Amino acid sequence: MTESSGKGRPTPKRSDAQKRRTGPVSPPPATRREAAKRLREQQASGRKRLRDGTIAGDERAMLPRDAGPVRRLVRDTVDGRRSLGILLLPSAFILIVTQYTKQTTLFTVAVVLWLATIVAVVIDMTITARRIRGGIRRDFPGEVKVRGHVAYGLLRTTVFRRFRMPPARVGVGGAG
Repeated sequence: MTESSGKGRPTPKRSDAQKRRTGPVSPPPATRREAAKRLREQQASGRKRLRDGTIAGDERAMLPRDAGPVRRLVRDTVDGRRSLGILLLPSAFILIVTQYTKQTTLFTVAVVLWLATIVAVVIDMTITARRIRGGIRRDFPGEVKVRGHVAYGLLRTTVFRRFRMPPARVGVGGAG
């Protein structure tokens, strides 16, 4: 056996390891309730750190779903243009509201409007998907899971721009 397995670095001295410790260790929780409270506080601080890092655009703080150069390209491609996907929710709301008016003419107009919105959104999403695929093939020719990136981008088109996470880095008409 000529292969050696290891961690690739020497084991630190005990004194060095102890110097790296960041202060006193908190005492263990006395009750289950206290343990649960500490766990909730830790989770809340972790979520806050993740959210702040995502808002700031720090790749290291983003969820794995959002991190990476390919996802950045997809976000910039989607955010660089206006999309009709954001019209789905308002048109569905109009449809629901007109259903309660008991006026068949108004409801019929709302259904036609809703169906026209769906057709327009499908066409817009097809164009967006082709742009995303083209951008990925151009900038990342070795990328194999293009479908996942396209789905990520299309889902992003249905979210109002101000609520997108991570926030848009490019303006409409910008690079992408």
